[in-house]
Amino acid sequence: MISRISGTLREKRENSVIINVSGISYEVFIPDVIMKVLDGSIGADGKIELVTYHYLQMDPSRGVPFLVGFLNEVEKEFFEKFITVSGVGPKAAIRALALPISVIAKAIDENNLSLLKSLPGVGERKAREIVAKLQGKVGKFGLMQDGHISELPKPKDDIQNEALDVLLQLQYKRNEAKEMVSKAISRNPDIKTSEELLNEIYKQRKLI
Repeated sequence: MISRISGTLREKRENSVIINVSGISYEVFIPDVIMKVLDGSIGADGKIELVTYHYLQMDPSRGVPFLVGFLNEVEKEFFEKFITVSGVGPKAAIRALALPISVIAKAIDENNLSLLKSLPGVGERKAREIVAKLQGKVGKFGLMQDGHISELPKPKDDIQNEALDVLLQLQYKRNEAKEMVSKAISRNPDIKTSEELLNEIYKQRKLI
């Protein structure tokens, strides 16, 4: 069981890092909210130490080990509680933890389904399951001073206005741009960022 890893950061990817330990390189998956502040934990010499959750994913013909990295034991403990929810495995949890842990813990405690549904991969049913399993059990995580790490999700109107501004800059007419935004939202109502909205518009245009 690998509980910590310390070495030289060789590469940062979208949701993982490559750490060299005495000539052997390990890929460590990092939740998005932790990835945003990871640079502050890298030494001037490129050294970094992470607390790790070591997991063996069983495929039909083999077991595939992988590591999930955290900056401290409290973050890891919350992750371990989060994956006790039915249907939330380690990979789903890595994706879902896109907001500060204190914010997610508070949402669970206050039955804030709207915020929980804003997490990647979490819909109405899963949000209710998270509350049912963890409400009243995550209070200490709400005390974490990590609320500055990431902004709360923007309202849908702000996301649509941002996408509209980009389309206008790309020389689309306002009425045409509004229609494109509206159709994209209708096709994918779970869109949470202007970037996702613009990607949906692009896919929509390819089908025309």
